[in-house]
Amino acid sequence: MHFLVLGTALFLLYNALSGAKGGSERRIVVNDATVAAIVRQHQVTWKRPPTPAELKGLVEAHVRDEVLYREGLAMGLDRDDAVIRRRVQQKLGVVAEESMARAAPTDAELQDHLDKHAGRYVRPAVVGFEQVMFDPLKRRATLRADIDNALARLRDGASPDAMGDSSLLPASTDTIAADLLAREYGDGFSAALMALPIGTWSGPVASGYGTHLVRVNHRTLARAASLVEVSAAVAGDWEGDRRAQASDAFYRNALKKYDVVIDVDLPVASAATPGS
Repeated sequence: MHFLVLGTALFLLYNALSGAKGGSERRIVVNDATVAAIVRQHQVTWKRPPTPAELKGLVEAHVRDEVLYREGLAMGLDRDDAVIRRRVQQKLGVVAEESMARAAPTDAELQDHLDKHAGRYVRPAVVGFEQVMFDPLKRRATLRADIDNALARLRDGASPDAMGDSSLLPASTDTIAADLLAREYGDGFSAALMALPIGTWSGPVASGYGTHLVRVNHRTLARAASLVEVSAAVAGDWEGDRRAQASDAFYRNALKKYDVVIDVDLPVASAATPGS
């Protein structure tokens, strides 16, 4: 009993002393690196270094934050807090992404990435054209005759300036990508311009605005991109894939340390039925 009482007293005394002065969890160190980080953050925010008085206040604020943070941890306030859990997961995710040594990708690695994901970097078809629009609501019964007459005159060399109906559409477009053309005029209009002969007036071609006579001046079909054209995009995607792979490898390695027990009956996944 004497030894038990003495041991308990020593234990309580040690806890009191270490709580007041000892233990790394009770020691807050403000060193050169800490101050440098504080100064750097102030300079980023205010575009100037702090004054001596400001620096003193910033250091005091840092110590206050650290004390309150550690007291919160000691009280378990971080537990079962979804926001804190998510923030820790995000920070660990950054650590995981940087866990693999990363050297700048070689041209061979970038070319390999481009070859594997060529569909991401396809250069779209582009076209340059002129157009004359006829408004079906204004022309009604004369629409077809007016278009046929205008088409014959255009093919004979007449100027398109005085033909058709006024609109906000440009009479001439030097170069536009097929996907943007489809967005502005409609899929049918874009598809038609990809098939019309070059250098001659053709039509009619319908769009969301009306009916058009069109002369395609030049056209380049969609094609695979070269590494020189898309090197920056490929390098960015390669880095993104590298980070994802590093994060996955970090998780799988960490998972080995845990004994995961799923103590619940999960529903059995069934194959999707047609139309579901």
